[in-house]
Amino acid sequence: MEHEGIFDEMWGRDGVLREPYARFNAWFEGEDPKRLRAKQREAEELFRLTGITFNVYGRAEAEERLIPFDIIPRIISAQEWQKLSRGIDQRVRAINAFLHDIYHRQEIIKAGRIPERLISGNEAFLPQMIGVSPPGGVYTHIVGIDLVRTGPEEFLVLEDNARTPSGVSYMLENRETMLQMFPELFSHNHVQPVQNYPRDLLRSLMACAPQTASGKPTVAVLTPGIYNSAYFEHAFLADQMGVELVEGTDLRVVDGRVAMRTTRGYKPIDVLYRRVDDDFLDPLNFNPDSRLGVPGIMDVYRAGGITIANAPGTGIADDKAIYSYMPDIVEFYTGEPPILKNVPTWRCSEPEALAYVLDHLDELVVKEVHGSGGYGMLIGPTATKRDLAAFRKKLKARPGNYIAQPTLSLSTVPIFSRTGLAPRHVDLRPFVLVSPDGISTTPGGLTRVALKKGSLVVNSSQGGGTKDTWVLEE
Repeated sequence: MEHEGIFDEMWGRDGVLREPYARFNAWFEGEDPKRLRAKQREAEELFRLTGITFNVYGRAEAEERLIPFDIIPRIISAQEWQKLSRGIDQRVRAINAFLHDIYHRQEIIKAGRIPERLISGNEAFLPQMIGVSPPGGVYTHIVGIDLVRTGPEEFLVLEDNARTPSGVSYMLENRETMLQMFPELFSHNHVQPVQNYPRDLLRSLMACAPQTASGKPTVAVLTPGIYNSAYFEHAFLADQMGVELVEGTDLRVVDGRVAMRTTRGYKPIDVLYRRVDDDFLDPLNFNPDSRLGVPGIMDVYRAGGITIANAPGTGIADDKAIYSYMPDIVEFYTGEPPILKNVPTWRCSEPEALAYVLDHLDELVVKEVHGSGGYGMLIGPTATKRDLAAFRKKLKARPGNYIAQPTLSLSTVPIFSRTGLAPRHVDLRPFVLVSPDGISTTPGGLTRVALKKGSLVVNSSQGGGTKDTWVLEE
């Protein structure tokens, strides 16, 4: 146990083995640690051979790194998952309704539930989307909801990833690796499968095809190219779905449709799963210098000639200032209180909140409103005096740029260390698919683990690792 107050998902707070881990623990205790160490090395080798890497932004190309993988699974009971997936479903429904509303009637602003400046002054709000209804009414086709756990019944949402959530390839490869290494474990534990995700993703995207699609819809994945940090995932998903992986240079507008170059001329695309940011999507409508997008794609989109997943302009739902209003947003659109709570959040744009944050800077986590990936944040308890002073200046200069949250006692899950099992902090990103047919959450998701003892930062770009996430069937 690390210290009082931290909830360990295997051993609870009192050091008594929790039920979801019973079968796993019986197996683990019967294993030879030497064999397990060899298996851990074998798993790392498998990852190296598969080429599962990610690039670290702002570093030389040599910084293409392997994400460390830990062989001890994170195990969630069927009952825990049921509550979680109900909460995720509710939240994703609300996000979709919110996006439709802010690009149409803006009822939530008229009702005074969120301030108008939060939308109009937001760089993620796309005026080009005003009045546009995406095919099937779906804005967020693929969502990643980041969750942290603080107790047996306490799951909190840390952030919503509605733009282009990544990491699903790690979820799939982690499972594949575990099935290969420890087939016997899966015969003792009834673990819900995640391997159907690519098939489900394809089916979900096809269900969102525009009315112009005839016959079986054509789907393609748009990547910014090999230098993008998630390129491995773009190629992996296209391959698993059996669809084309394309770059902007492979596409052009032909007769009012977006078409891709093939050996037999240009072929129209119905659904484009894009992993390119809004700003680079269309040089005629957004950044004129972009070489990554397709000139004119927004005009085709607005005319209903293609589905873009996720819809342009969904990034506003990722905004951390919007996040602080999510409990109101959920209630406004679903008429129900949120099943999943937010982490308590101070909006530094509000003078009282700013005063509190400045007084308690060494206790809080401060994040940039538009930041992601663990960059541009301050973790008060581990910051140096110099860091605190520098951040204080930033906060005073641009308070509206930041939110602050308490330092949570994140739950721990054991990792396999040289000395046996050792607790490390984790978070969870379940992946959600949305189509006119409904919302489905893959049972499990990506568990990211802080490999350094005591560290709360789980991001791969900041040295975190991953582990397989099991949701039990009963």
